[in-house]
Amino acid sequence: MSDKIFEILFDPTIGKIITIIVIALIIITISRFLKSRSRKFIKDNDFRYKFKKVLTFLSYFVIFIAASVVFSDKLGGLTVAFGVAGAGIAFALQEIIVSIAGWLAISFSNFYKVGNRVLLGGVVGDVIDIGILRTTLMECGQWVSGDQYTGRIVRISNSHVFKDAVYNYSADFPFLWDEIKLPIRYGSDIQLTKSILNNISESELAEFARFAKKDWDVMVDKYRIENASVEPTVFIIANDNWIEFSLRYVVDYKKRRSVKDQLFTKIIEEINNTNGKVQFASATFELVAMPNLNVNLKQ
Repeated sequence: MSDKIFEILFDPTIGKIITIIVIALIIITISRFLKSRSRKFIKDNDFRYKFKKVLTFLSYFVIFIAASVVFSDKLGGLTVAFGVAGAGIAFALQEIIVSIAGWLAISFSNFYKVGNRVLLGGVVGDVIDIGILRTTLMECGQWVSGDQYTGRIVRISNSHVFKDAVYNYSADFPFLWDEIKLPIRYGSDIQLTKSILNNISESELAEFARFAKKDWDVMVDKYRIENASVEPTVFIIANDNWIEFSLRYVVDYKKRRSVKDQLFTKIIEEINNTNGKVQFASATFELVAMPNLNVNLKQ
């Protein structure tokens, strides 16, 4: 019995396995130590997050290389078998391979980063984690009106960055153009209505326009894009039923619903204070002809 134990302990293969386990423990310990200390020497949250992800990947890669070196004498005769098996595995796991390639593209390009709001794979949400295989989103919209959280966490394959368009709401320009439309009755004071909208937009939206202007100037320098106006603008359209006023403006992508609520509240208050000079319109119908009617009255 003791001879078998010694034979097992001094077996070269067992020794190599123990060596790999020790190396793996050392690498994992160093990796965890560096992650725990990263907050002190890396102040930027995004860079620290990427550093931890890359460190995890490198740890697994170094362990794999170490195992290959330790067992290199055992692998020589299996080269051809590994080549054939590798082709089959690559075909079977092509989705995983593309997802890993997507992760590399996300990590070293400007598709999106943690904290961005994106439309990915048909789902709108804030990116809360980027893994090697999947991106995790906190979902927005769906049955909830406006760009607010539903509470569902969605995990989407990284391969979608190669298959579908990636819409980023907050990459280089964290603002969106939005607009509200107001139906105003014919006969209302048009200039007063326009003045109300301009005054409200100046008081409620000036700060967004100021910050958006700085970011848009950076966009113009970086991309081949026109120097669009970020100031609030009022447009008028006359149709069959009313005069339609449109207020177009830029707003922080996370505040679209709350800002629209503030604007409508102010506008309704100001229009109510005009004593009928400005009135909202509603759909109306004018009867131009009626058929002959026979009416019988019974007591």
